[in-house]
Amino acid sequence: MLNADEALELLLGHARPIGEVERIHTTHALGRVLAQPLVSTVSVPPLDNSAMDGYAVACADLNPGGETRLRVAQRIPAGSVGHALERGTAARIFTGAPVPAGADAVVMQEDCAVEGDEVIVRATPKNGANIRRTGEDITVGQEILPAGVKMRPQEMGLIASIGLADVPVYRKLRVALFFTGDEIVMPGEPLQEGEIYNSNRYTLLGLLEGMGCRVADFGIVPDSLEATVEVLNQAWHEADLIVTSGGVSVGEEDYVKAAVERTGKLDMWKVAMKPGKPIAYGMVHDKTPFIGLPGNPVSAFATFCLFVRPFILRCQGVQNVTPRSYRLPAAFDWSKNGNRREFVRARLEPQADGAPGVAIYPNQGSGVLTSAVWGEGLAEIREGTTVARGDAVKFTPFSELLG
Repeated sequence: MLNADEALELLLGHARPIGEVERIHTTHALGRVLAQPLVSTVSVPPLDNSAMDGYAVACADLNPGGETRLRVAQRIPAGSVGHALERGTAARIFTGAPVPAGADAVVMQEDCAVEGDEVIVRATPKNGANIRRTGEDITVGQEILPAGVKMRPQEMGLIASIGLADVPVYRKLRVALFFTGDEIVMPGEPLQEGEIYNSNRYTLLGLLEGMGCRVADFGIVPDSLEATVEVLNQAWHEADLIVTSGGVSVGEEDYVKAAVERTGKLDMWKVAMKPGKPIAYGMVHDKTPFIGLPGNPVSAFATFCLFVRPFILRCQGVQNVTPRSYRLPAAFDWSKNGNRREFVRARLEPQADGAPGVAIYPNQGSGVLTSAVWGEGLAEIREGTTVARGDAVKFTPFSELLG
């Protein structure tokens, strides 16, 4: 049985980035992965410009020991270009407007007073004060983003700032999704004795769509080997990845493992972790990767975050797939010295000194989905260790594990 680190290493070793590239409008780039580096053909800002509303002046014209009265010779709003500043004059200027030649500082309007067509400057700025220089942010020829970046709103704005209306991205990953279990029914249907609602469908759909995947939902598959083989044979040529929930345990009614072995091969079946011991990886018809998740709701959620997410990111072309984690003091005791790594639902709560501590949900059962809603992340308790209140524990926020 692999430990969690070994399982992740195996999965990432099998992940193959999509090679297909498409160009999309920059307005649609959110969550997409950049396929090529972007190099700027312009400087940002393109000209020296004012950082605030005020008056553009030449420092040599100012009285360093007191007030200076200057004639206001021009007015430069943003979007306009003024003319060279005459000695002994000032230019009324607004935020973002180009600084005229001959001016070497901008005095904020709060440090000035206006009398007729003159301005009284009551401060002595340093050379370059309140001026944003040409190329201060980006210079011509500068690489602003490397390939493999998953774009957020700030990347979209950066791309727009260099004038790119469209960008090259990898196409969306196609994921086939199905669920097994004769006991699960869809919300909206009446529950019969022994049945439960299929919460995993909604959790996994949300996780996959949040990662920008194009999902083909094959629904609930009956608990039989023939039905499971049939859906695998249908899904493998339509998808880049097959994800399932349920049917990968050791019960007599769990057929997913046998169906994958009939249509391909399994490279991984069990991981020494909790929740989520029964997680499988293999290939269907030597072409399409398969990841089978446990059927328990928390197990499916946690194993997706820890294993499926980085696998998908790598397939999408993302270079850095490691979530940020933090070492923080535990606000709990953990006396169980187990042989499986535990990923417990946790959140940060202020302690007596006001500093954050990692608190855990009181019921860590693999079917207790409320723990994932209550929590803000996962706290990791390694194999063979206990935790005492105040010990440093590894905490990974859900913000690093979702999307």
